[in-house]
Amino acid sequence: MPGAPAARRPVPRPPDPRPLTGEPLALDLLNTRWTQDGAVRDLLADADGPAVWLAANGLDERFTADPTTLRRLLDARDAIGAAVDGAGPEPLDAVLEHGRIRPTLTGEGPGERAEFADGTWGPAWLAARDYLRLLSLAPDRIRGCAHDACTLHFFDTSRNGARRWCSMATCGNRAKASRHHARSKDA
Repeated sequence: MPGAPAARRPVPRPPDPRPLTGEPLALDLLNTRWTQDGAVRDLLADADGPAVWLAANGLDERFTADPTTLRRLLDARDAIGAAVDGAGPEPLDAVLEHGRIRPTLTGEGPGERAEFADGTWGPAWLAARDYLRLLSLAPDRIRGCAHDACTLHFFDTSRNGARRWCSMATCGNRAKASRHHARSKDA
C-alpha cells in the first residue's frame, strides 16, 4: 500500500549459547556466566551478549544493550551473586536504589509500574527486584547446581523441592556416570 510505513524487521541475533535458560530473571542474569569444558564463559563479555540476554528475557523492546546498560547488568549480576552466596545485602541494595515501584490504577484494577531515574538501570534493577521476589516466595528453593564443576543456579519448582541439578540431562547424567564409573572401578 503506498504511503504505509514499512514493517520493522526484527534484528537477527545470534542464538543464546547458555546451557540453562528460562530461569527467573535474577537467576537468568546470574547464569550469564557458566563453565563449559573447564573454561569460564561469559555471555555479557561477548559483543552481542547483552542484546541476546535482553531479548531472551523480553526486555529488548524497552531497553537497549548499550555500554552503560552493560555496566549496570554486570553490577547487578555481581550483587545477586553476592546475595546468593550470603555476602550481605549492601551490593543488591545499591542496585535497588536506582528504581522504584509506582502503584497505579489501570482499567483492570490496581497495578504496579517500575520507574527509573536513569533507564540504563532498568534491566539491572528488574533483575535485582526479581531476586527479592524469589526470596519472598521460597528462599530455600534458590539453588546452585550440585555438580562440583557447574556454576549455574536455578529456582526449584519441583513438587517436593528436591531438585539438585541445573539440568538432569547434563549435570545429573554426569554425576550418575561418575558414580557408575567409580562402582565399576571398585568391582
